[in-house]
Amino acid sequence: REDEALAPGPARQRAAAAAGFGRAGGVSRSGPSSSAMTAAVFTGCIFIAFGPALALCVGTIAAEPLRLLFLIAGGFFWLVSLLLSSLVWFIAVQIGGSNNASVKKNLLIFGVVLSVLLQEVFRFAYYKLLKKANKGLMTISQEETMPISVRQLSYVSGLGFGIMSGVFSLVNILTDSLGPGTVGIYGDSPQYFLSSAFMTLAIVLLHIFWGIVFFDACEKKKWWALALVILSHLLVSGLTFLNPQYEGNLVPSYIIMMLMGTWAFFTAGGSLRNLKLCLMCRDKDFLLANQRPR
Repeated sequence: REDEALAPGPARQRAAAAAGFGRAGGVSRSGPSSSAMTAAVFTGCIFIAFGPALALCVGTIAAEPLRLLFLIAGGFFWLVSLLLSSLVWFIAVQIGGSNNASVKKNLLIFGVVLSVLLQEVFRFAYYKLLKKANKGLMTISQEETMPISVRQLSYVSGLGFGIMSGVFSLVNILTDSLGPGTVGIYGDSPQYFLSSAFMTLAIVLLHIFWGIVFFDACEKKKWWALALVILSHLLVSGLTFLNPQYEGNLVPSYIIMMLMGTWAFFTAGGSLRNLKLCLMCRDKDFLLANQRPR
């Protein structure tokens, strides 16, 4: 989704053009049925993209002020990375100053790669900051254990990165979904909004998994794992260039998401046994909300 955060992609431009045609050409639908339809699309896309993240926040973070603070700080670090990448990309566009389509595409690819790398740099900086903050909190509380474990920090920070990334990826698309206009009027896929929502969901969950694996790799100095996290992030971001061929975008992204989720599960100390107990509601200690810092 970094390409959409940096510059409007072709699909978004066509959706905006459709909306503009609806206003200027008289195809705007303002009746009760059209309003209900656009509201349904808007609501559905929000819950598809952010429903799991909302459930995770309510179930595992909202009751703990310290986790909530680290969640907000994680979102802030992602915002700073976006600001820097957008600034560099804007300067590059001004220097390029060409109307050539190939030059613009190359600049967009450069912006996506730069955005991904900066996000991972800021994830590492956030990891270092959290380690120092945890030591300070342990000194203040005068306890032998950390107030919040590294595993919990990785989960909370990843969720913060994911939510902020998802919001910036989908906010303009959700605005267009309210109409007026008709998606697909210029031959585009009518599933544009749903596809964008499902891609945003994948990105939000991937940031959680990337955060867990990334922090564990930093703790154990597994540089190959860090490299795989960065490469998978670059791959998923690069897949967005396949739009509007959404099947070529979503299917590989969800395969990567499942693989990363499995990796993150076992990295966090999971096993097939406690997964079975959790699904059968017999192992309450498996839930993050009930874990003790280790």
